[in-house]
Amino acid sequence: MSVAASLCLLGVLGAVYNNFYYSEASPHQALRLIVRNRVSLANPFPISYRARILQVPGVEEAVILQWFGGTYKDNRDTNNFFGRFAVEPERLFRVYPEYKLTDAERLAFERERSACIVGRKLANRLGFKLGDKLQIVGDIFPLTLDLTIRGIYESANDNENLFFHYEYLNKGFGGGGRMDQISTLVIHVRSTDLVPVVSRSIDDLFRNSAVQTLTETEHSFQLSFLAFLGNVKLFFLMISSAVAFTMFLITANTMAMSVRERTREVGILKTIGFTPSEILRILIGESITIALIGAAVGLWLANALVGLLRNAPSTFADFSAIRMPNEIIWIGFASAAVLGVVACFVPAWNASRLSIIDALRVSD
Repeated sequence: MSVAASLCLLGVLGAVYNNFYYSEASPHQALRLIVRNRVSLANPFPISYRARILQVPGVEEAVILQWFGGTYKDNRDTNNFFGRFAVEPERLFRVYPEYKLTDAERLAFERERSACIVGRKLANRLGFKLGDKLQIVGDIFPLTLDLTIRGIYESANDNENLFFHYEYLNKGFGGGGRMDQISTLVIHVRSTDLVPVVSRSIDDLFRNSAVQTLTETEHSFQLSFLAFLGNVKLFFLMISSAVAFTMFLITANTMAMSVRERTREVGILKTIGFTPSEILRILIGESITIALIGAAVGLWLANALVGLLRNAPSTFADFSAIRMPNEIIWIGFASAAVLGVVACFVPAWNASRLSIIDALRVSD
């Protein structure tokens, strides 16, 4: 049970770590760059930058992705939290071609200023249907949005967002002033080979401007949110090390107690002809078997928890593609086998070397 619980936790941590740092970008994600203010995401940059960015060789399209925030129903209920972005519908689907809508839904979204679209996973979670009315009370922006769902888009991931017209948000401020600034601009690049070149070119373009930019890949942009939590890699390393060390101590103590409690049985085995090496193999084999059974149970539970995490709401990270890598499974079983040997070897060695008289003399 201790091995199962420990490997379950290590398996989940490993899957989350793999999802953050080793998951491969999809073909569409690999062609996107995010432009933001170099100081921080909270600082906007002029919307006029887009015209100059579109002139950079290799840039095919650029769409505004303005975080709105706000409150839907009750912000104390985490189930009501989801991404709300102001975009330009005619540009959105050129930058995000993986977002799939029917032609009728797409046309309705583009034509109606108060229209919005939501992801399929979000619609299923909150029971949204086409034609539903939504009201979102602004907090960052002092504006209440009255929206109508005109489309439900399909996507393999990133399908828990709501998109509405940037023009609706802009008109709410009279078409000027504050909305001359945006928080992020998403760039679609012609090929993956041009991504690093375009990224440097955009930042060099505004190097001497009053507001400098930071251009990064979509994956790097997502990881930047984890930086708000601190050194996440060190956190994972410390937790994993603590769990592994605790698992070793518990298992070693358990196996040592098990061997000591059956010292008389070892004496009986020697009496009927078992050699010390055979007894050592029996005890170590038992330890390895128990550890592997614990590993199988723990990794099965970890895989089940990863499945739940995959279907859970994406509050601070997108876990829709999280999975348990085969490498983690094999490492888990290998670690359990090594643990079984190391934890049992010393007490098993001592027990196998006891004389028959000393072994039989031990009382329970």
